[in-house]
Amino acid sequence: MTSVAREQPRDTVRIMTYNVHGCRGLDRRWSPERIAEVIAACHPDIVALQELDVGRKRSGGVDQAEMIARTLGMDVHFFPALRVMEELYGDAILSQLPARLVKTGALPGLRRVPGLEPRGALWSSIRIGEVDLQVINTHLGILRRERVKQIDALLGREWLGHRDCRDPVVFIGDFNAVPQSRVYRRLTAQLADVQRAPCVARARATYPSRFPSLRIDHVFVSRSIEIVAAATIRTPLARLASDHLPLVADLRIARPRRKSPLIRKSGRWTNRERG
Repeated sequence: MTSVAREQPRDTVRIMTYNVHGCRGLDRRWSPERIAEVIAACHPDIVALQELDVGRKRSGGVDQAEMIARTLGMDVHFFPALRVMEELYGDAILSQLPARLVKTGALPGLRRVPGLEPRGALWSSIRIGEVDLQVINTHLGILRRERVKQIDALLGREWLGHRDCRDPVVFIGDFNAVPQSRVYRRLTAQLADVQRAPCVARARATYPSRFPSLRIDHVFVSRSIEIVAAATIRTPLARLASDHLPLVADLRIARPRRKSPLIRKSGRWTNRERG
């Protein structure tokens, strides 16, 4: 996949996930403008960002979510997983398409382990033609036990198991989970990893950006979504702008015959027609 303009069929959407590291590059410079340049070169319709600073002294007190969205001409929904006085730190969903914020919330942590970063998620419903695409963006913890608790919550009734979380669904973000992990295996038993699609020649790592060796940023989709293409972006600017590389996927969103929620059945999430 190249970072060039494209002719987009009406039922196709380009989605990106990108941990921006507070917009601090490997050269130690804070630059939301540089992050926006990396994103703009890929021409995404929907962008899930993690590790954004809003009003934090360390990064110049700017609202990074708003600044990046304004530069790209996109709408933005932001959720602060961390609040310290007036300083905020968290995740966002940006969209060129009509978007409605459905839910935000904190994720469970490990109470007896001090110093862990709070984690959260946000869910937007994004209109693509006649279809509402449900997009959930998250950033999971660094400890295995922490991630398991958090994925339990996200697979539960408040998020993916919610009656309004209807097919088609995209579950996206920095999962801090490699393909050999328990969290990844649980997710791929229920959803498709875009980098494992037949159209993708090779799944590529996203972290660290200079010499990527870990595949921890993911895009998972419900089974009705056709994966057209997927790739990590490895341009010189992307390697410099953050400690993660962005992951981009082109998805074909079919209009379902009936809107059906993802439900729990026999230990798996399946789509069920109602009637």
